[in-house]
Amino acid sequence: MTIYLPIAELSVNIFIILGMGAAVGFLSGMFGVGGGFLITPLLIFYNIPPVVAVATGANQVVASSISGAITHFRRGTLDVKLGTVLLVGGLSGATVGIWIFSLLRAIGQLDLFISLLYVIFLGTVGGLMLWESINAMRRAARNEAPVPRRPGHQHWVHKLPLKVRFKKSKIYLSVIPIVTLGFAIGILTSVMGVGGGFIMVPAMIYLLRIPTNVVVGTSLFQIIFVTAYTTIVQAATNYSVDIVLAFVLMLAGVIGAQYGVRVGQRLRGEQLRALLGLLVLAVGLRLAVALVLTPEDIFSVVMGVGN
Repeated sequence: MTIYLPIAELSVNIFIILGMGAAVGFLSGMFGVGGGFLITPLLIFYNIPPVVAVATGANQVVASSISGAITHFRRGTLDVKLGTVLLVGGLSGATVGIWIFSLLRAIGQLDLFISLLYVIFLGTVGGLMLWESINAMRRAARNEAPVPRRPGHQHWVHKLPLKVRFKKSKIYLSVIPIVTLGFAIGILTSVMGVGGGFIMVPAMIYLLRIPTNVVVGTSLFQIIFVTAYTTIVQAATNYSVDIVLAFVLMLAGVIGAQYGVRVGQRLRGEQLRALLGLLVLAVGLRLAVALVLTPEDIFSVVMGVGN
């Protein structure tokens, strides 16, 4: 059974799209990530134009993040003040990212840039996650305790000016690194179609030393508004959000996430990180192979917007 995607301008098998959405939803529920960094490459593999894959992938992240943020807010594990500071940087970064996105599309280098960025990004993140998880499993096998942080140790980030007290997170921290982190995630959201949670969460924990219990909820809070902003601007500026594709993906993703959560609860943290690291590396490798292989159709005709 096929459906027509009006913005992507092609017909696709609805069961394959449903399978993609369910698979990414399952993985999102199991690993606790938004899934934007997985759905965008998968859509590209299925010959969805990268410009549509990026914008529609960001749209799906909004739906998956709202539910999680509401849950964390009810539990009291969401720092709205910290999330607002992140949001200031995120919206600014998203605006710059959309400008970069439009510029690359105008000069005809968007597809190559997105693929290269994903290969570098996924390869680096997947490698680091896999290395860290393997070391954690080795320590667990030898019954070694993790090295504790030195009491009172001050990271260089905590010596920056313009400090603000965040009561919910119980930290006194400069707004400079917080806004900078939000800015970087905003660019990634608009250019790559990712929520950025799998980068933001480790950065907030290990770099900014924000308590883990408020990190996930606060990250989701920022992601909701930045991805929603990106989706609206992409739709208005580049006409690249395919609502039919987004609806099918979200429908399947919500169902898949419910089963993913159940499976994830049965695995240890280091096992989950190792599996996610392998998955991220596999997606990055698949994109890298696609970049160096000779395409079946060497020549193609692309109609411009004004034609």
